[in-house]
Amino acid sequence: MTPERPSPSSNRTPPGYRLLQVLGRGQTSLVHLAQDPQGREVALKVPLEGTLRQQEAAERFANEVRLTLQFRHPHVIRGYAGSPFGARAYLALHHYPEGTLADALAGHARATQPVQAPLRLLADLASGLAYLHGLGVVHQDVKPQNVYLDGERAAVGDLGSAYFTAQGGCASGSPFYMAPEIYRGDLSSPASDVYSLGVLAHEVLTGTRPFQGETYEDLMAAHLNRFAPPLSAHCPELPRPVARLLELSLAKRPGDRPTAETLRRALLTALGEQIEEPCTPPAEAPAPRPVGRHAPVEGSPATPEVADAGSRWNPFRRRK
Repeated sequence: MTPERPSPSSNRTPPGYRLLQVLGRGQTSLVHLAQDPQGREVALKVPLEGTLRQQEAAERFANEVRLTLQFRHPHVIRGYAGSPFGARAYLALHHYPEGTLADALAGHARATQPVQAPLRLLADLASGLAYLHGLGVVHQDVKPQNVYLDGERAAVGDLGSAYFTAQGGCASGSPFYMAPEIYRGDLSSPASDVYSLGVLAHEVLTGTRPFQGETYEDLMAAHLNRFAPPLSAHCPELPRPVARLLELSLAKRPGDRPTAETLRRALLTALGEQIEEPCTPPAEAPAPRPVGRHAPVEGSPATPEVADAGSRWNPFRRRK
């Protein structure tokens, strides 16, 4: 992506931050490379004006800020500071100069990658998900666009759709990576994240997604009724235990899938690395604060300007 000049909306720049260049623009926010009050270069995420005016979008941004600032794990994107509400809402994140896995997949063919590189990346993602699942959190949107690269290491980010299972949540996802149970209208779970990781693993290892479709209906039929080609046929160098677990990650029934922790251990074993115990929160940690659509969002409109209040939010619109 070609860097852009800083946007002129300096009136919404958080105090103490200096904008350097625009890194990208999404459907809900603008991301700048910026210098924070401590002199670090950070990715500064600022919601668009339209995001702040639409309650559902404002809640998603607030949810991302709150959750990102709670977590500390080397393979979950690091948040430094943020404000979830109002016209000065923002989130300052660790900056990953190499961009996302989606960028890397667009620029490199699978054939040029030794198997150790994707195994290393998948081990990092399984580790980050195992940490979130250990806290009782479901990510809900594991896909290459939400995986950030730093050398040969990776971190999962973009927690706007994540939620604590103890609090309940609204099912969400991206159609190419979404588990069959979400297509059926069931709630998401850690097993749904594992399915998304299995789709991503197939794409990283083979260069193609295991399920294809030109429309949402085509994708739904593929995820519900078809089976992915065996990884061993595409990647004979892949260790058999790892191939088997990654194939099971795409099981149609959530209970048949391995956990993220099981995947983490198998991938580290295949890499010949020591298996450390997963990071867990301290026993005295306070109960998580309600987040996202499970708590009122201060400073946002009382009623949405778009979408009927009684209609179900459609997470698939304009998402790939």
